[in-house]
Amino acid sequence: MSATPLDQEKTGLGNYFIANYPPFSFWKKDFVPDALAAINRPPTPGTPLGLYLHIPFCRKRCKFCYFRVYTDKNGRDVETYMNALVKEVELLSKTACVGGRHLDYVYFGGGTPSYLSATQLTDLIQRVKAVFPWDKTREVAFECEPGTLQLHKLQTLKDLGVTRLSLGIENFNDEILSSNGRAHLSAEIHRAYGWAREVGFDQINIDLIAGMVGETWENWRDCVRKTIDIAPESVTIYQMELPYNTTYSKELTVIGQETAPTNFIADWPTKRAWVDYAFAEMKKAGYETSSAYTVVKDKAKTQFVYRDALWHGADMFGTGVASFGHVNGVHIQNVDTWEAYIAMLDAGELPLGRALPVTDRQLLIREMILQLKTGHIEKDYFRSKFGVDITDEFKDGYRQLQDDGWLTVTPRGAELTRPGLMQIDRHLTAFFEPEHVSTRYA
Repeated sequence: MSATPLDQEKTGLGNYFIANYPPFSFWKKDFVPDALAAINRPPTPGTPLGLYLHIPFCRKRCKFCYFRVYTDKNGRDVETYMNALVKEVELLSKTACVGGRHLDYVYFGGGTPSYLSATQLTDLIQRVKAVFPWDKTREVAFECEPGTLQLHKLQTLKDLGVTRLSLGIENFNDEILSSNGRAHLSAEIHRAYGWAREVGFDQINIDLIAGMVGETWENWRDCVRKTIDIAPESVTIYQMELPYNTTYSKELTVIGQETAPTNFIADWPTKRAWVDYAFAEMKKAGYETSSAYTVVKDKAKTQFVYRDALWHGADMFGTGVASFGHVNGVHIQNVDTWEAYIAMLDAGELPLGRALPVTDRQLLIREMILQLKTGHIEKDYFRSKFGVDITDEFKDGYRQLQDDGWLTVTPRGAELTRPGLMQIDRHLTAFFEPEHVSTRYA
């Protein structure tokens, strides 16, 4: 995260996007006792609680993927994992930090949650609901890979209470999909989308990635046009990055390169231009900006409860191998190997791998930098919750970003400019504590 603006023009190895604070590289196994203590004490009143379930199975591993996923597991392995996952949810449901709270949201991520069969999904969800009901949940979101969907599976998801689908389309070009390791093809996109509408899903998000290997301006314009044509409720556009553990990153490391050639992966100005073009075209089609990555048709009807709750300090149980969570002021990650995860749950232990107790100031910074991704920030929220005037407390950071043209400080808080929003992650270190500025993020 210490790269200069010139260094950042090319797509280099490492994390670019900021998902949490303090950086993951500061989370340590030594802090697991702090995590256990946090889990076993009552919650802060008024704090929502969510549940994330990690389904780590995929048909193929995408070459840009940095998540803990498996492509070599058989049916018995899947059953073993599902049993462990339900056991973990059950253990967490009995801890003091629940404090009588209902689940505010549930999120199925991966991996590929839709890799599971309709029968497996029914069994998993019914068992999870039995130990931790979600009848008062505002959102149940579910990630899908188009090629894994069938009409009956989508009907099952609808019947089981899923409220929002997120389709990992990424691109509409079969050659680009294939060369980047995606398992689905364009024909499966349209088929799956049609089925989702047929069974009655009225909240569908489409994921796109700007900057996949082989991307061109001509193809990107075509992807944007096709996205607008099928008219999802929301569109999330990520810019291609190269965390250290992706297939692409490992290939570059082998040949001794720390940055990707621009004829391999587009540089950051090009990726930002592609996202800016997509946002502009979607605005013409009636979409509104929801964050630096997302546009929505109607903000009143299309809400991201999972995202917004986390960005406003909610607690979340992150369940599944290598999953991340946050409880009572402590960041938590589960153990990151299959064997350790299964073994610990077989022994009746929570599979905690590392953690980080977070100070009140760090909690403030975390919420502030995440909420800046929405394009604006309200001082009154932080004054009420933390007793701090953020534009005064962090005046040097705000002055720097305003002088550089990335945002405007207002009496109510701050508003990002369009160029600032397109590259907000690049500038969030202006608010980091000194020890976190020049270190590896993850």
